[in-house]
Amino acid sequence: MRVQLVELLNWARNRKILATVLVMLTLSIGILIGTGIPGRVVTATKVIAGNGATPLAIPDPVQLSGTFASIVNKVEPAVVNISTTQVIERRRVPHRVPRGQQDPFQDFFDRFFDTPEQGPKAERSLGSGVIVDPKGYILTNNHVVEQATKIQVQLHGESAKYTAKVIGSDEETDLAVIKIETSKPLPTAKLGNSDGVQVGDWVLAIGSPFGLQATVTAGIISAKDRGNISNRQFQRFLQTDAAINPGNSGGPLVDMAGQVIGINTAIITGSRGYEGVGFALPSNTAITVYNQLATTGRVTRGSIGVSFTEERSNNAITLKELGAPYGIAIESVEPKSPADKAGVKAGDVITAVNGHPVHSGNDLVNPIVSTPIGGKVRINYVHDHQQKEATLTVEDRAKVFPDRVSHNGGPSGETGPVEFGIHVEDLTPERASRAGMEGMRGAVVTEVEPASFGDDIDARRGDVIAEVNHEGVASAAEFRRALAKLKAGQNVVLKVLRRVDSEHVHTLYLAGVVPSDQQQ
Repeated sequence: MRVQLVELLNWARNRKILATVLVMLTLSIGILIGTGIPGRVVTATKVIAGNGATPLAIPDPVQLSGTFASIVNKVEPAVVNISTTQVIERRRVPHRVPRGQQDPFQDFFDRFFDTPEQGPKAERSLGSGVIVDPKGYILTNNHVVEQATKIQVQLHGESAKYTAKVIGSDEETDLAVIKIETSKPLPTAKLGNSDGVQVGDWVLAIGSPFGLQATVTAGIISAKDRGNISNRQFQRFLQTDAAINPGNSGGPLVDMAGQVIGINTAIITGSRGYEGVGFALPSNTAITVYNQLATTGRVTRGSIGVSFTEERSNNAITLKELGAPYGIAIESVEPKSPADKAGVKAGDVITAVNGHPVHSGNDLVNPIVSTPIGGKVRINYVHDHQQKEATLTVEDRAKVFPDRVSHNGGPSGETGPVEFGIHVEDLTPERASRAGMEGMRGAVVTEVEPASFGDDIDARRGDVIAEVNHEGVASAAEFRRALAKLKAGQNVVLKVLRRVDSEHVHTLYLAGVVPSDQQQ
């Protein structure tokens, strides 16, 4: 009996040890599953004490397609923001302020100075561009930089702005080439062959819509060879539904190979914003124009002196009546032009150029404008239902149509020395007393020229400049001497006393970097 009791106790003890081992093993496996196995998301089941909520677990990141991102990383460093300033003359009108809203300090300057705010005004606009040469050559739209007094370029990821000059522009295609000077090679984008683009291809538009730098939108090519968007003969567009808005002008349209296949130029909209219809100049057009602008500053196009309207000139009924199976019917021939000298008349139908059939306006125009001035082209045409052939010498289109061809902007170089644009006079004790600045010394700003360095740093008429880079200024002459010491690229800080109301004078610090074209 005693032996049986001992055996029973031993069996119970062993069973308890085995149960404890099993419990510990189970807990260990649970801990390993919960914390030791990577790549698994474990659903939390423990209830948070007090409110009954179940905690959320952070899952592992999911790697989505990186196609767009890799293209953007490749091209975006070459896309720049372009800001331009144009000085507009304003009509002088009396300065009137409703009674009760007069600013005593403003009134002081209205009475003692010639109300310069009624003079020139600076208008500013934004656009985009793409760097195509590491030396600082940038391709953009002509309308982005046209008539600009000052052009500034901001590189991707940088806050500094570079002053640019126009190398050349072409109104016919709305393209321009500008250049900035830098001490380092710049990232560039590669231009592709736009002839290989197909309707339905994915594209990305990169630029600065509404001034929002480095904005990327995606879409597809909606149509090719889209004409009749403008009055320009040489504008045939790629159409896209990638979002293009004001400020995108001049930026690149990029294919899935990371190549620029268009320069974003125009939109059709009833709201001034994106409505799904945007247009880009094909890269092949841009390359041809760029090569001429970068080397000579202007675009030269060949001509034989004929005019036509494509919608009427290749009408099937018209061609049949004129005795031609296809071609372009000529509406007028410029006197003394190559076509006139060869005997081509209005009403003739040109059916081939250099042996290639003519089915559209491009088939007629492209081989002629691409022929060097003085080169020869061979045309086949129908005259009075008879087939004829002629060899013509191509002439400069600007000379053949002097009254109709838009002016090609040549190299403008620098627009000339630009002053700091801050006009000052001595802050005499009498003026200080009238302005409520008794005891203060400095140079009082009487005028800030639009689009000047002073305008850029927000200097204002009525400011009293007390220091230039910590150097005290007690008169207008001292202010001018302090400016004369500054060099291009140098930081400059003006300590300014500004009257904000009838009781308070604030001390401000206006800072900027002297541009390379600043001279005093």
